This record gives sequence, C-alpha cells and structure tokens, in this order.
Amino acid sequence: MSPPAEQRGSAAHVLDLVASGAVSSRADLARELGLAASTVSARVQELVDLGLLAEDGEGTSRGGRRPRLLRIPDDGAVALAADLGSHHVRLGAVTLTGSCTDTEEHAFDLTEGPEPTLDLLAGRLSALAARQRAAGRTVRGVGVGFPGPVDPGTGRVVAPSRMPGWHLYALRDRLADRTGLPVLVDNDANMMALGEHRATHPGLRHLVVVKAGRGIGSGVVSHGRLYRGAGGAAGDISHVRVEAAAERPCSCGNIGCLETVASGAALVTALRERGLAVEGAADVLRLVRDGEPQATTLVRQAGRHIGTVLSVVVNFFNPQAVLLGGALAEAEPLVAAVRAMLYERCLPMATGDLTIEAASSGPDAGLLGAGHAALRELEPAS
Repeated sequence: MSPPAEQRGSAAHVLDLVASGAVSSRADLARELGLAASTVSARVQELVDLGLLAEDGEGTSRGGRRPRLLRIPDDGAVALAADLGSHHVRLGAVTLTGSCTDTEEHAFDLTEGPEPTLDLLAGRLSALAARQRAAGRTVRGVGVGFPGPVDPGTGRVVAPSRMPGWHLYALRDRLADRTGLPVLVDNDANMMALGEHRATHPGLRHLVVVKAGRGIGSGVVSHGRLYRGAGGAAGDISHVRVEAAAERPCSCGNIGCLETVASGAALVTALRERGLAVEGAADVLRLVRDGEPQATTLVRQAGRHIGTVLSVVVNFFNPQAVLLGGALAEAEPLVAAVRAMLYERCLPMATGDLTIEAASSGPDAGLLGAGHAALRELEPAS
C-alpha cells in the first residue's frame, strides 16, 4: 500500500473518515486524529478547494459555535474502475460517496495477451473518462482488478496461471501512458473484498472475502483496511494443497492445489468427464438449480474443500465475517458446505459470532473496490 494511504491525517484518511460517517465536522476530525485544529483546518480547506469535500449545514453545538457539517459532494471527483475476469471486462465510474455509475461489460479472453487487453482497456476507459468529464466530473484516476497475482508496488502482473505473456507485464504504467491518468492495479479478489466491505459491511473491522469463480481467490480486510501482506500475496488460498486433490497437476506448476478440485474451471472439467454439456460457471449453476445430482454433489464437495482451507484462516485470523462472492457463490449448496466445514473444524470461540454468507454487492463489488482504492490511494499532491 502506498505511504499516503496509511498516513494519519492525510487527505485520503480524512476523506475515508468523512465517507464512512465516523466524523462530520472539523472538530470531530481534530478529536479523531489527535491533531491541532489548525492542521485539520488546512487539510479540510485543501480538500474543499479541490472539490473533494463540502461544508454546509450546521451540527449540534457542544458549548460553542455550531459546527459546519462535512460531506462528500455527489458531483465531485470520480475514479474509473475496471474489473477483469478471465473471459470478461466490466467497467464503471465510482464516486466518492461509493456509488457506481455508467457501467458496461464486454466479453473478452485475457489469454489473448496483454497488448489486446491494453488496447481494449485504454479505448473503453478513455471513452468513459470523456463521458464523465462531459457530465462535469473530475476524473481522479483508474483502479483495475486483475485476476492474478499483482505486485502492488510496481503494478506489474506476476506469474499468473493460464495467462502466457503476462508475467512481469507493467500493466499499471502502460495503461497510465495510454490514458494519461494515474492507475492503480491490484488482484481482483482484493478489490472485491474492499468493495464488499465498503458497500455492505463498513462497520466490520476484520473479514475475509472469497471469490469463487473460474479460479479461487480471497481478500483480507484487517482493522478496517485491505491487507495485502509484505509482497501483495495475502489471501491467496487457491494454491494451498488439499488432501482431496491428491496428485492433480495445477496450472501453477505444483500438484494438489485447492484450485484443481474446487474452482469453476475444475467443476466444468469434472462435469464434462461425466458426459454433461457445460461451458462455464453459468452452466454449472443452471444444473444445480435444476437439481442435477452430479453437479450438486460436485459443488457441495467444492464447498467442503474451500471450507477446509478457510478453517485454518478463520482459526488463525479470527475474522468477524467470511463472505463468499463470485459466480459459484450463487450456489447455495456451496455456501452451506463452507459454513458446515467452518463450524465443524474451527474453534467455537472463532465461530461463535462469525457471519458466514454469500456476498451481497453483486457484480459491481470489484468495481467499487477498485474505484475506492484509486480515490483513496491515488492522492493528489499536497
């Protein structure tokens, strides 16, 4: 994570506090941050001048003058966001108040390589930026969720499975050059976790969000902030070895990984081997909804495998919630199986107040997270 996002009292921190409702006035900020009133006033005025904060209305007096209330203006800055899947690209604009607008989705195969992907992203994002500016909004930057490992410091993609040509590709810098905007690139599960936290669970401080789609990933929120770890690999459960996978070769080059028995791609392969006509996760879900026994059994088994790995995470991290997102999370047998495994294998102290449920932000969770990260971390120079 970039230093400005962590700095106490930074513009990003102030915006975060106001957006979350933790503070509503300059006096609140001074108390919350433990900073001098003059320091806080200077920072607030800077954000007001940039159009990122507004002051209007009056709050309740605590013995002196009634404070002016801070708010995030709806017509202020936006960040453009792109959520990349293995076979689709979803884009939109995210406001400082956390709404997602002007969304669009396109079918696209990332295995075609980085240059075709860059061409598509640059063209669509440039058109999106033009529409936002025409509506009178300031475009602050771009946030991108990528379905593979990303070095958060450099914005380079690092050894993604099933994606030849992407290793060490400088997606952040190349996209910034093409759009003329600052760009933040992170793993898609991280962006989903951040979006789900901001949109539906802002009061929780510790949670794990699993993205179960063609692949499997997870994002971790600790103390109310996205936790990336020392090198950006925090939350990568896909390549944890599980007993049920035995000696199955994985796309990462190892054997016996969770992905080989519990991902959408693994389920599609297994169902095809059983003679069922499936092309992707949507077909798997259709079969489960129709009560097809083989599909239902495999999805339930996938949930048990995911739950087995998550039981270690829950015992170790002790989150307040485990939220299941991605296409496969729409299958209730998978969610129920994960829940059953966590209750079976975790300490009662870790599961007593633990929420285990499907994520509820829908297809825009990744956009909301990527947009919020860009607005928060691509801070304008002071």
